[in-house]
Amino acid sequence: MHSLTQEIKSFSRTNLRKQCTRVTTLSGKRMIETWKDARMQVVEVADCADGEACGYVQDLSLDLQVGVIKPWLLLGSQDAAHDMDTMKKYGVTHVLNVAYGVENAFPQDFIYKVIPILDLPETDIVSYFPECFEFIEQVKLKDGVVLVHCNAGVSRAAAIIIGFLMHSEGLSFPRALSLVKNARPAICPNPGFMEQLHKYHQCKNKNNGNLNDPE
Repeated sequence: MHSLTQEIKSFSRTNLRKQCTRVTTLSGKRMIETWKDARMQVVEVADCADGEACGYVQDLSLDLQVGVIKPWLLLGSQDAAHDMDTMKKYGVTHVLNVAYGVENAFPQDFIYKVIPILDLPETDIVSYFPECFEFIEQVKLKDGVVLVHCNAGVSRAAAIIIGFLMHSEGLSFPRALSLVKNARPAICPNPGFMEQLHKYHQCKNKNNGNLNDPE
């Protein structure tokens, strides 16, 4: 079990990156998550000024594009997870929410698993794999359809699915990355996650002697 408080406190100030993430609450308020002195600050904003970058999502349009990795495994943003029409369109039954501070929109309609993960290069994303993979595999066994999402659906959720494909399908990191990117072109795991996924591939390759899908 992870303690976000402990994880946050473990970061040194010099290691923290300047970054902000846009979050839209269920009430329609737009918030910006920023980091300062190892503490998260959430500020309500009306809009971003022209030309100002606010995390990965830099426009006000909803991102409802869903990456179909498998018929039962989907990747998307919080916008897709908060749009009932989109959820019904893809037959979603379960939701794996790996964002920080994003509410579950339809708790009466879908089965949720919430694993808050910080989108920072220093976050040990691999340590969250077992819990995430177990939930995804349970959904598959139940013939359900799971949507994995974070805030923008480009870093945390993408890294989890890439890792899952390497774990469950025996794919190499390049192959898994390519498959997920083809399904959802916007994905871009942060540099720390990319490095960890590459090492995860090397570790699996060493333990298994050979992956089914070589580089």
